[in-house]
Amino acid sequence: MTDLKEMGKRAVAAKYMLQTLSDDDKNKALTAAADGLLADAEAILGANKEDMQAGQENGMHEGLLDRLRLTMTRIEAMALGLRQVAELPDPVGKILEEWRRPNGLRLRKVSVPLGVAGIIYESRPNVTADAFALCFKAGNAVILKGGSDAIRSNMAIAASLRKSLEQNHMPQDAVQLIASTDRETTAAFMKCREYIDVLIPRGSAGLIRATVENSTIPIIETGTGNCHIFIDETANLTDAVNIVVNAKTQRIGVCNACESLVIHEKIADTFLPALKEGLARVHEVEIRGDERIRRILPDVTPALEEDYGKEYLDYVLSAVIVKNVQEAIAHINRYSTHHSEAIITQEESHARLFTRDIDSACVYVNASTRFTDGFEFGFGAEIGISTQKLHARGPMGLPQLTTYKYIVEGNGQVR
Repeated sequence: MTDLKEMGKRAVAAKYMLQTLSDDDKNKALTAAADGLLADAEAILGANKEDMQAGQENGMHEGLLDRLRLTMTRIEAMALGLRQVAELPDPVGKILEEWRRPNGLRLRKVSVPLGVAGIIYESRPNVTADAFALCFKAGNAVILKGGSDAIRSNMAIAASLRKSLEQNHMPQDAVQLIASTDRETTAAFMKCREYIDVLIPRGSAGLIRATVENSTIPIIETGTGNCHIFIDETANLTDAVNIVVNAKTQRIGVCNACESLVIHEKIADTFLPALKEGLARVHEVEIRGDERIRRILPDVTPALEEDYGKEYLDYVLSAVIVKNVQEAIAHINRYSTHHSEAIITQEESHARLFTRDIDSACVYVNASTRFTDGFEFGFGAEIGISTQKLHARGPMGLPQLTTYKYIVEGNGQVR
């Protein structure tokens, strides 16, 4: 089994070194790491090819293969993410609040790094670079635990990052990757509270549930994405079709893809045939609907109760018809994973009601749920999409990888 204790000790040593770095030091290291990824692209793509072959031989689903696949374009995007993080303001050392007490004490609330972050993730090798970039910029060391599906890709990316750090006289142990992929190591990693300050799981509902139930380390829960789009009675139907087609088919293996459709009864007869035609131009999508949906589209698969709460990660879409915006909100709040929901409407009062009452991290008006992404929000890369309410929510960028401490200055006060 991997010596997690030794890795933890090295990460703790690295975190104290990282906390001494200037913003300029961190930015130069991130830029060098971006250059390193491009220089090592051939080795990274070769490792990913082996992972892809293994995945195909093991019957991996198309959506998961898409998550696993690396191309030169995706490596360039990873490098761009590192550069964008370098260009962002340093989140460390900011005075969040300051005040003076009647006794003369001066108090400042100052942002500081979390310390050592542990990341557990599946089938997405780009997370290796993204997690490193954000943690490093925020002054945190990171220990990464990827899945077996992407182990070769992850190791190649981590090796490139560590090489760049060493070449730029930075602590290599700012990023460490656990090479073992067995469950025993994962279970032990979840209990390394002595060394790890926060644990962030990214992946399937099963992984997240296992982490929540078994970790002794404080966690930030990144949830699965049963994302809904509500087509209001006043919706521009051309926009509605385009948005749903994009949200459902642009990439199926991502947490911000649309999985559930809610349709106002007054426009269902017009919208559903138009949607079916729009989807067919891109990719065949199986619609699973209630009885009212099937009256309009007879070839639709009957929906089961479980369909309305499911993250398919596939060319499948659940659909239901409702009477009004209030019923839509009730349905969504019941079945949502509290990730991202959208309303397509031209009625401002409906938009205000929807954005107020939907209990999700991101709520859209007349836009695709596919924008729930740190890069699209202007955060550079992201560490994940948090669906909990403490300590972060939504796309987690740099500020969410810091905490704070109080600095109290006096001139001899005693209590």
